[in-house]
Amino acid sequence: MARPTPLLVVEDLHVSVSDREILRGVDLVIAEGETHVLLGPNGGGKTTLLNTIVGLPGYRVTRGRILFKGVDLAGLDIDERARMGIGVAFQRPPAVRGIKLRQLIEVAADGRFDEAMLADLVGELSLENMIDRDVNMGFSGGEMKRSEMAQLLAQAPDLTLFDEPESGVDLDNIAVVGAAMTKLLKAERAGMTKRAGLIVTHTGHILEYVNADVGHVLYSGRLACRGNPRDLIAEIARHGYDKCVECAICQM
Repeated sequence: MARPTPLLVVEDLHVSVSDREILRGVDLVIAEGETHVLLGPNGGGKTTLLNTIVGLPGYRVTRGRILFKGVDLAGLDIDERARMGIGVAFQRPPAVRGIKLRQLIEVAADGRFDEAMLADLVGELSLENMIDRDVNMGFSGGEMKRSEMAQLLAQAPDLTLFDEPESGVDLDNIAVVGAAMTKLLKAERAGMTKRAGLIVTHTGHILEYVNADVGHVLYSGRLACRGNPRDLIAEIARHGYDKCVECAICQM
């Protein structure tokens, strides 16, 4: 059987923020159709890795490279990466005054949505009271996450990066967000790239709603081990990260 085609390849990635090195040699391969989970203690570099892939300013690659669909992302702006098929759900999405959620969804859809499709999306994510409000202005945590999922479903990226999708969200909203993530990641498109995802999580609660293939622990700026996501979370809960990176269930 042929091996899945790599969609994202991160090679020996070193990243500094304000002259402080955060990532110290990260190697990661995500193939088409795979969903990976990224675990690790606070300050270990998880969000730095996601923001570097997206291309946010302030994250300086000092060594290594990031390939997406075989293309080196060095020098490409955020909008160029988005057009290539990279999407992101931020842990704390910004509020945007003067731009309605409806407008942002239409921009993300890039002409693929008609009024009926928009109406279906609004109903699916319970956005009726938000669709004509300024993006994230006065939104609760759950409303912000649902707003972001609407934008991502409209964009339909090939690779989606999720930064703590369950953060600040109640159980009802986690279920809605999880269902939307599954729909986004598992959608079948004839003749096109199978969608992939990278999920940063501290609690692992989102994995009750989203199936993941591989888990990684990012520790002190490096990927210290990999394995079954649920096994890794259980090991961390029992023994903490220090012991987890030494445990027998982890594979590199």
